[in-house]
Amino acid sequence: MGVSLCLLCLSPRLQSAACRGEDRVLGPREGQGERPDQPLLRMTPSKSSKAPFTCLPSAFLGKKNFAQMKRAHLFVVGVYLLSSCRAEEGLNFPTYDGKDRVVSLTEKNFKQVLKKYDLLCLYYHEPLSSDKVVQKQFQLKEIVLELVAQVLEHKDIGFVMVDAKKEAKLAKKLGFDEEGSLYILKGDRTIEFDGEFAADVLVEFLLDLIEDPVEIINSKLEVQAFERIEDHIKLIGFFKSEESEHYKAFEEAAEHFQPYIKFFATFDKGVAKKLSLKMNEVDFYEPFMDEPIAIPDKPYTEAELVEFVKEHQRPTLRRLRPEDMFETWEDDLNGIHIVAFAERSDPDGYEFLEILKQVARDNTDNPDLSIVWIDPDDFPLLVAYWEKTFKIDLFKPQIGVVNVTDADSVWMEIPDDDDLPTAEELEDWIEDVLSGKINTEDDDNDDEEDEDDDNDDDNSDEEDNDDSDDDDE
Repeated sequence: MGVSLCLLCLSPRLQSAACRGEDRVLGPREGQGERPDQPLLRMTPSKSSKAPFTCLPSAFLGKKNFAQMKRAHLFVVGVYLLSSCRAEEGLNFPTYDGKDRVVSLTEKNFKQVLKKYDLLCLYYHEPLSSDKVVQKQFQLKEIVLELVAQVLEHKDIGFVMVDAKKEAKLAKKLGFDEEGSLYILKGDRTIEFDGEFAADVLVEFLLDLIEDPVEIINSKLEVQAFERIEDHIKLIGFFKSEESEHYKAFEEAAEHFQPYIKFFATFDKGVAKKLSLKMNEVDFYEPFMDEPIAIPDKPYTEAELVEFVKEHQRPTLRRLRPEDMFETWEDDLNGIHIVAFAERSDPDGYEFLEILKQVARDNTDNPDLSIVWIDPDDFPLLVAYWEKTFKIDLFKPQIGVVNVTDADSVWMEIPDDDDLPTAEELEDWIEDVLSGKINTEDDDNDDEEDEDDDNDDDNSDEEDNDDSDDDDE
C-alpha cells in the first residue's frame, strides 16, 4: 500500500514512465532494509530526460537487479490500476442492461406470477396509442420500471404491466380504476403509489415496503434517532413482548399505513420511561410537534388504532415528499392549499421554516389549518414550472394560497429576505385566508382588471393614431 501511495504522489509523466517499465521509479534494494536517515525516494535533476526530475533510490542499484526492479514496477502499476478500478466501480450508477424483467400480466398467468413473489408491482396503463409522443412517454415509464426491476432483482419483487383494454376483466377484479397508476400487491393489501414516477423514488418506496411494518427501539441511541424524525407522522407503543396480543393489534394497524406512516415499538422499560410511555400505551406524534398525543382508552384494537390515525392523518404542517406528493396535493381543504416554499439548507429558508413550525404548534388544534411545506431542493424539475405558474421567485421564502383546480394563487408580500414575517404576522395573514378575506378569486378579478386596462390602453392608442391621421389629411 505504501508503494502504491508513493506512485500516486508522482507526476503523470513519471506515472506513465513507470507503466512503460522505464527505470525511473525504484524501490529499496532487495535484501537491504531501509535506513531511517535516508528517504525511500529522492528527487534529483535529470539531464537525459524531458522530465524535470528523476526518482532515484537512496542507494544506487546495479544492472543485475534490473529484472527484480521491473517486476516491482509492474506490481506497483497493477496495484495502482486495481485501486483506480475499485474507485470507479464504487460509484458505478446502474444503467439499463437491456434485459426484459417487466412482463405483461393476464388472467392466465396472474395466479402463477402472484405466487412467485412476496411483492408485486403493477403498472396499469391505457391501451397503446398510435401517437408518437404518447408512445415515447409510455416507453420512458417502461424503462423506469425495467431499471427498478434490475436494481431490485435480488429482492423478491415482481414487476408487471396491465393493459386497461386487453385485461379489463382482470383490472376490475383487482379494483384498478385509474389508468397510469402504479399499484403494489402485498399479501391481501393493495397499495397505490402516489409519488413521483422516478427510479430512485420507486426503489426507496419498495425497499421501505418490504421491511417490517414496526421498527423496534431498544436503546437510548435509538431513542435519539426516533426523536430526530420530525417531518413524518410517527407512532410508538410500549408492550410486554412481541407475543402480546396488544402488540399484534398494533402491528396489524401499522400494515394499513406502511410505508407512509412510521410505527415504532419498545419492550424495554428504560426506553418506555424516557418516552413517558405506560404499558400498552401508544403515543401519536404529529410532524414538527414537540409533544405527542397519547391515544386514549388503552389497550386498543386494530380497528381503533386505524380509526384514530385516519382522523389525525392531516397534520397542521406537512412536508411535500416525492414518495407521496400526489396524495398530499389531493388532500386539500375546500379546494385550496396554503403552500410555503422554503429551502431548509438556506439560512433564510431555515429561519422561515422555524417560524412556520411555531405557527403550526400554536394552532395545532385548528382542524381547518394545514400548511404544505415544499423544499424546492426536493423537486428540482418543478422549480421552473412553479415559478412560471405562481409568478414567484423560489430563491427566497414564499407563502401563499393555491387553488388546486386551476392553480390560481395569491402570495403574501415578503419584501426582503432579511425582513421575514414574524409568527404573529404570519398568523394574521393565515386568518385572513381561512376567513376568505384573502382568496384566489380576488386574484382573478385583478387579472381581469389588468386585461381591461391593457385593452383600454390599446383602444386609446388606436384613437390617437386615427386622430393623427385626420390631422395629416
